[in-house]
Amino acid sequence: MTATWQALRDLRPDVLEDAGDAWHAVSGRSGADRVRVDRLMTARLRETQDSRSAAAALARLQRLSRNYHYLHTECGLIRTTLNALAADLAVPQRQLRQALDEAAELRFTVHEDGSVSFPAATTATLAGDAPTQGGHARGDARLPLDRAPDLSGAPPAVRPLNPNAEKAQALADRIARAVRAAADIDRKYAATLDRLRAAKGLDVTAATLADAARDTAGVRAAAGRHLGDGIPADRSPAELKAWWDNLPEEQRREYLDIAPDLIGGLDGIPAAARNEANRNHLPVLIDELARRHDDDSRTKLEALRMIQDRLREPSVPPMYLLGIGDEGNGRAIISYGNPDTSRNVSAYVPGLGTKLDGEFVEDTMKRAEDTAIGARRLDPSSASIIWLGYDAPQHLDVATAADAENGAPAYNRFMASLEATNSNTDSHLTAIGHSYGSFTVGTAAKQSDGIPGVDDVILLGSPGVGVDRAEDLGVAKEHVFVGSADNDLVTRMPAGQQNWAGAAGAAVGAPLGPLGSAASAYVMGDVADQGDDDLYFGRDPASEAFGAQRFKVDPGPHAVLQGGGFSAHSQYFTPRKDQVSADKSLPSSPVVPRK
Repeated sequence: MTATWQALRDLRPDVLEDAGDAWHAVSGRSGADRVRVDRLMTARLRETQDSRSAAAALARLQRLSRNYHYLHTECGLIRTTLNALAADLAVPQRQLRQALDEAAELRFTVHEDGSVSFPAATTATLAGDAPTQGGHARGDARLPLDRAPDLSGAPPAVRPLNPNAEKAQALADRIARAVRAAADIDRKYAATLDRLRAAKGLDVTAATLADAARDTAGVRAAAGRHLGDGIPADRSPAELKAWWDNLPEEQRREYLDIAPDLIGGLDGIPAAARNEANRNHLPVLIDELARRHDDDSRTKLEALRMIQDRLREPSVPPMYLLGIGDEGNGRAIISYGNPDTSRNVSAYVPGLGTKLDGEFVEDTMKRAEDTAIGARRLDPSSASIIWLGYDAPQHLDVATAADAENGAPAYNRFMASLEATNSNTDSHLTAIGHSYGSFTVGTAAKQSDGIPGVDDVILLGSPGVGVDRAEDLGVAKEHVFVGSADNDLVTRMPAGQQNWAGAAGAAVGAPLGPLGSAASAYVMGDVADQGDDDLYFGRDPASEAFGAQRFKVDPGPHAVLQGGGFSAHSQYFTPRKDQVSADKSLPSSPVVPRK
């Protein structure tokens, strides 16, 4: 675009949008063709043929699929860039046209170079009404011409000032700023579009795909504000779902392909879209962490690569990546089964010591998977979610209410999202809290209106949930279920215990570390459930006074006499170690009736 106010005034953003729509059509056809190649041709050939000629044909089909994928991506990037260019240029164009309209109303003249002439006027002075001369204002001039220093020697009060001068100067400045802004926008997008060039030849290599990833990052850098400004992130999950559902398909594709990190964590976006967005963003996040060299980044990087490997493998039930991030101790929200189509859905909050690391992938995620597999034996329409959407304390000696208070609103918003996106009219939603996660669930239940949509609450290995009665969790006490292993140290934390380490730790051995004093009391028989229902975070939910439905669980190995340590605290959900608690944690279990 030529950097003149006339060119900006006459610009037609709709022409750019029409061009973007044409590129989108090519992108859409390429995507559809890729699906046909993969699902109809490649899959059918792989199922029916087994020969060297079939293998050669499969190799060619895979190359064709990559070509279509590349076309789909690059053409979509051009469409996004052109649309963002049109949207960004519309702002200075609107500012320019407003300035031109005001100049016309004042009968000022805007010249080809953007300067503004103003007419003579009559101004009251000390000498009476006297005419003043017209003038000429240029954009960004330090002074209007008729306000220049007076070298005639006349007293300043005698020299009349034209009131139109200041108005003309302001208009000239606005015109100049609008033209400069448009020129800057034009240069930025021209550079972005210039990089969207395909290499010669028909083979899409790894280098070509890497170039496509760089192109995506470049378009995101140029058009990110355009995409981000369109998201009503402050709306409720139900309103966000309505916004997403009403978007044209091409706009949804822009977000999923260009700005997946803006969509993947939004509560209210359907699970399938969140899954695709987070899978698209995962390699970017892995690449970012790989460039860092601190221990925390390496720990998260290992976990993300493990999650990526699991996502690549087929699973039953299928995995849905509903959230991923490196903030705090790391974020990961993973569902086994589609929570939007399943009638029974559970959302499990992990607790003490949980963070985004290898143990989370191999152990904590496995609990949610086992829950989903067990639930599907009772009702195939079931999904189980592990929700690491907050920072859990890493040791009990640093555990306070703060982490639960910070996590509770996020958990409630996520639960509201499950309620908003589920397609069943008779869906059943279960909140599960383990360890400190039970305190987070209890804190969420104390928020205004409680946990959205929840039918049942299951608490396991709890150090207290912050309320004194089961009915304070927002559901009838018949719908609160508690499992507490006899040898679980975390469920034996007496109220007022502030220093879990110390001399008592030596009595049971250094490996027990921060739970030394509790373990010592445990060995000597001085345990919380012997006449004292108060735990670290309130009344023991497994106590009779709390009023919940307590179910049997395996006692687990003795922390000291059998060398069990924390094993009893971590074996809930695990069928081979504690089949009873695993069965009771099923969101579709017939022992958990609807309210």
